[in-house]
Amino acid sequence: MRNHLRTFMLLAGLTALFVGVGYLIGGPTGMAVAFALGAAMNFVSYWNADKIVLKMYGAREVDPSTRDPLLRNYLSDVHDLAARAGLPMPKVYVIETEQPNAFATGRDPEHAAVAATVGLLKMLDRREIRGVMAHELAHVKNRDTLTMTVTATLAGAIGALANFALFFGGNDRERPGGIIGTLALMILAPMAAALVQMAISRGREYEADRHGAEISGDPQALASALQKIDAYARGIVNLTAERNPATGQMFIINPLAGRGADNLFSTHPATANRVKALMSLGGGGRPRAPDIVTGGGRRGQTAVPVTSAKRGPWG
Repeated sequence: MRNHLRTFMLLAGLTALFVGVGYLIGGPTGMAVAFALGAAMNFVSYWNADKIVLKMYGAREVDPSTRDPLLRNYLSDVHDLAARAGLPMPKVYVIETEQPNAFATGRDPEHAAVAATVGLLKMLDRREIRGVMAHELAHVKNRDTLTMTVTATLAGAIGALANFALFFGGNDRERPGGIIGTLALMILAPMAAALVQMAISRGREYEADRHGAEISGDPQALASALQKIDAYARGIVNLTAERNPATGQMFIINPLAGRGADNLFSTHPATANRVKALMSLGGGGRPRAPDIVTGGGRRGQTAVPVTSAKRGPWG
């Protein structure tokens, strides 16, 4: 109920921003058009935002009959973790990009999907991949995915509408605030939409880390994965994310340039803070899954030591 209320308030807030942008661009007529578009976008986003995002990233569903051992293990582990979490089996996708990252999407657990990049599957060992996917399934279990996906699509639309303000705003008399108001709009509207995303993103990631550690029973693996992803994602550009920055908050680690410490303009908590929170967990969880024998990552030795075989806080 709480998540439904949060989603409703978020939709209302982003729609109000969208309508406000329309008013500043075209006055009452622009406001009416923006309201109609906003209502249509809310409807489309609720039912199809997950499909839009997956298509945007060129995600392909993992075929259960695949002979690729990496994809076969990935699919098998998502099955196992979903069962541990008491969730319906989500659809499983892979994205053809070398940047290590992952996200979850879908309007509810019955219509959920998880996606990992090829870079993540090649770079991490199997325990770490399980830790990442447990984090994504925690988003599904917490019903964060609708909020994440709808926010990404509507915030992106607000930014696009603001960028077109100068071209479709009519003459200065029709624009409340004139050219100065329009210029301010182009700067402030995307910032306002981004602030809404940032306000919900950081706390949500800490919760998904904690619940993901409970699902996998192996917080050390997730902590190690976060460090590795953060270290390598900085040097590998995700072109789709850069072209669609509103989707950045969906990923386990921000795929965009300029990541930093917790602050007003950070969509994710600082990785060091997340790792510290994970390693401080103790008691109350499930026993860790049995150790999985895996080979080294694609890049061999990483900047972060591979997780040890020692049992975690719940062992």
